[in-house]
Amino acid sequence: MGFKTGIVGLPNVGKSTLFNALTKTASAQAANFPFCTIEPNVGAVAVPDARIDKLAAIASSKKIIPTQMTFVDIAGLVKGASKGEGLGNQFLATIRECDAIAHVVRCFEDGDVTHVEGRVDPVADAQIIETELMLADMESVEKRLKGLERKVRGGDKEAVQQQRLLEAALAALEDGQMARTVDVDEDDEKAWGLLQLLTSKPILYVCNVGEDDAANGNAYSAKMAELAAEQGAAAVVISAQIEEEISQLDAEEAMMFLEEMGLHEAGLDRLIRAGYGLLNLQTYFTVGPQEARAWTIRAGTAAPAAAGVIHGDFERGFIRAETIAYDDFVSLGGEIPAKEAGKMRAEGKTYVVQDGDVMHFLHNG
Repeated sequence: MGFKTGIVGLPNVGKSTLFNALTKTASAQAANFPFCTIEPNVGAVAVPDARIDKLAAIASSKKIIPTQMTFVDIAGLVKGASKGEGLGNQFLATIRECDAIAHVVRCFEDGDVTHVEGRVDPVADAQIIETELMLADMESVEKRLKGLERKVRGGDKEAVQQQRLLEAALAALEDGQMARTVDVDEDDEKAWGLLQLLTSKPILYVCNVGEDDAANGNAYSAKMAELAAEQGAAAVVISAQIEEEISQLDAEEAMMFLEEMGLHEAGLDRLIRAGYGLLNLQTYFTVGPQEARAWTIRAGTAAPAAAGVIHGDFERGFIRAETIAYDDFVSLGGEIPAKEAGKMRAEGKTYVVQDGDVMHFLHNG
């Protein structure tokens, strides 16, 4: 399991440039006019993780398969998108299918790049997008509540639960709050997720700065960091222009370029780490002579469900998981030495998988 992140923002803030950089393609036409992205572009990128290279080297794996993250480049939203302005309705529907939102805000001055609102104010930009998402959610919630009335009168338990959750969401939205501020009980989490409310999705603000500000950000990105902290969201500073340049270089050239710019790592790495934290994700590994492979799960996932990420039969027929902590696997030099040192554990159905675990699942069928 990877995760699907929708890249949103006003027109001309650098969304498509960032998408091109992230996916190392030029499939999203980055141009200086609104709505150059007509169909949502989808790209999958490998999640960089140095641990898998170490594991593969120790196990002499023939193939390395990192986990992947999917990005969806969604056309620029404008005021009135919730009412169908611009290309609003089509793209609001695309956002609903994403796990998280990467909200790109313009934190750079450039007279050659037109701003749709005629000024540079990332906080105001963020508020425009969020207002549209809230308005769209309110309209959706009100329609669904009306549609549930008959089932609720009939005592349908599922409808009663949906009504309760939708009413909680509507109360928050009418109070000017995002749906993600609603405190949802564990028993309601699945039903809440199925509502697919736009404002219930975690948000990562991507502060797109000029090349000179890539290392330390600027006053604009500092304001966005404050906004993110207030909302319990996350923020990351990236120069989409630099990332696009790096994407055209080989690994050695890219490292030299980053050093020249005073950067320790590519913005993609920061973006993925922030996204992982936002969605509470972690990685476990399967390692052997044929391949070393990374798998993404949510933190707190039990061993059978983690096995199910590989194949549903592994979860249904789960017997146990032979597990070695990453540090033990690396420090002891592989599976056999770890087993001889008593560091391979047989874990059952209640075991909660830890980040970096190297696992082998035994199952029926």
